[in-house]
Amino acid sequence: MGQIEWAMWANEQALAAGLILLTGGVVGVAGQFRGWQFAAYAVAAGVFVCLLEYPRSKRAKGTSVARSGQYCFTVCVKAFGPLTRNYYVRAFLHAAICVPGGFMLATVLGCVCLGIASLIYLAAAIRGEHWEPILPQKDTRKPVAQSIKNPPQNPPPRPPAEHRRKPAKDLESAAYDNPMSVTDE
Repeated sequence: MGQIEWAMWANEQALAAGLILLTGGVVGVAGQFRGWQFAAYAVAAGVFVCLLEYPRSKRAKGTSVARSGQYCFTVCVKAFGPLTRNYYVRAFLHAAICVPGGFMLATVLGCVCLGIASLIYLAAAIRGEHWEPILPQKDTRKPVAQSIKNPPQNPPPRPPAEHRRKPAKDLESAAYDNPMSVTDE
């Protein structure tokens, strides 16, 4: 059985938490709730978390599927070097960002989700995972094999090669020999 890549789960959790934090912040600011300044902070924190977490990391094994439009965010995240590649830093950063969100009801759910993402990133960091960018690759097409260039001439089902009909130049040798005896009883 394969090993779990915790960073992949943490990335999805943190991205969802950023969106939830952003939404709760917008609700808190628009509603002018008591302590709406925390909601304004949640809007800024939600946008920051979404920008940080949008680019996916390359998987250790298997194929890595990038999100659409990820490349420009990947360049930005890659520019910060070890601050964004190290999952210990991300774990403590998310833990620090989520604390002020706990002081307002509209942002509590985003705060809790970001705290869970922080714990998952900590688990990923303890297991030695780190962020690797998914960079676009040039398509290297393999040459088409000769058998693919020439499609089969007769439709399926095709008999095995030794039982196929031979060209009709010599009628005796071209006759099909049925291996099963056909008799009417």
